[in-house]
Amino acid sequence: MNELLRLKTKIILKTEEKVNNLYVIGITLVATLGGFLFGFDSGVINGTVKGLESAFNAEDIGSGFNVASMLLGCAVGAFFAGKLADAYGRRSMLILSAIFFIISAWGSGIATTSPEFIVYRIIGGLAVGAASVMAPAYIAEIAPARFRGALATVQQVAIIFGLFMSFLSNYLLADISGSAENILWLDYQTWRWMFWMELFPAAVFLISLLFIPESPRYLVAKQKNDKAVKVLSRLYGAVVGQRKVDEIDASLAKDHHKPSWSDLYDKTLGRIKPIVWIGIGLASFQQFVGINVVFYYGSVLWQAVGFGENDALLINVVSGALSIGAVAAALVLVDKVGRKPLLVIGSVGMSITLALVVVAFTSGSLVTNPETGDTTLQLSDSMGMLALIAANLYVVFFNASWGPVMWVMLGEMFPNQIRGLGLAIAGLAQWGSNFLVTLTFPMILGSAGLAVAYSLYTVGAIISIFFVIKYVYETKGKELEEMEG
Repeated sequence: MNELLRLKTKIILKTEEKVNNLYVIGITLVATLGGFLFGFDSGVINGTVKGLESAFNAEDIGSGFNVASMLLGCAVGAFFAGKLADAYGRRSMLILSAIFFIISAWGSGIATTSPEFIVYRIIGGLAVGAASVMAPAYIAEIAPARFRGALATVQQVAIIFGLFMSFLSNYLLADISGSAENILWLDYQTWRWMFWMELFPAAVFLISLLFIPESPRYLVAKQKNDKAVKVLSRLYGAVVGQRKVDEIDASLAKDHHKPSWSDLYDKTLGRIKPIVWIGIGLASFQQFVGINVVFYYGSVLWQAVGFGENDALLINVVSGALSIGAVAAALVLVDKVGRKPLLVIGSVGMSITLALVVVAFTSGSLVTNPETGDTTLQLSDSMGMLALIAANLYVVFFNASWGPVMWVMLGEMFPNQIRGLGLAIAGLAQWGSNFLVTLTFPMILGSAGLAVAYSLYTVGAIISIFFVIKYVYETKGKELEEMEG
């Protein structure tokens, strides 16, 4: 009977709902600027690795830690942002992340030692981690259920666009100066300017955040119902706005107390709630398929198989453009096909394309340059082309599925009472896994080779197929108040 009443209420709400589309889209675009900076900050390191190695005399483990250091900040930022957002608000955490983006972009460019650089990259990581969990959560909490998936997917479009713009910026700056290590303007090396380019979008993000409202679900949780009604009325109209506040209030009233870590524990079952493990699994598998090896080490990877620095940077630009197209496809499909089918298709596609990359890399032979002493993997023309096509198809499959859908699901799958805490745990798992993969890649590359590294990521993609089929449930079209956990 209760289910029938809820269904009738849902139909009435949809009938009376008058969504202010421009306002919803405007708020979403501002929130996703955090995603753009997430992408830019993650991708900018790609073209600076050689400059960092030269400036700080860091190779292999040193280079890996300079690149991966940001991810330590990401893990901490994601973990604490979820908890702090329950106390101070989603918008407040996004504003703090914008300030940290500005500090990191400036500091990474002026750093003169490796430890100093790592400190600024960790500050940037705090910003990326906070934005990565708060932007999708904020969008999910203001978006209508029927196209919440599409709006949340805009976050991934922004991430990929940020990556693309960082790749393009790196390529153009290196093209002007000749190399990331060369002097560009004002007697500063090119790699420093690559970091400083981020200052412009970071400033726009900070200013724009001052003009958007706080999440209505956070306001209700803080018993600021009048403010929540104003926000929701502007989003959906006065009648529906008031009813949504009542619905949110009712969902919180079932267990209305200050969120605590014990909420993640099911006392009846005597164990951590299954929804928490599903969130951890989704977050971890998104990284264990090795996607950020392409994002962070793309230019190094392609140089390792014989491409020049400029060609390698140009390949990154092409990969970024393909990624944008793939995420655009996900944006169209996520609310029609659903979340789970896209994840399964993506896992299968990544497993096949990664396996092809392994086949190509296994066929190569190691060649040492007598002048520099550098060792590269030499591929035949046909195998080099196979590696290039398969790697780019892999990026397409990822960005049409796991890239956006994982963030969509994390933003919506947790019940209101534990959303911030669930995001904290899942965010920690996501960035911890990212750190592990990013840190170990240079070591695996140096000791075992590309084929072994990509074999490990292939195994991760294959396991993810079975994880999704067995444990992940569909959230398409459900109101956030219907999430049971």
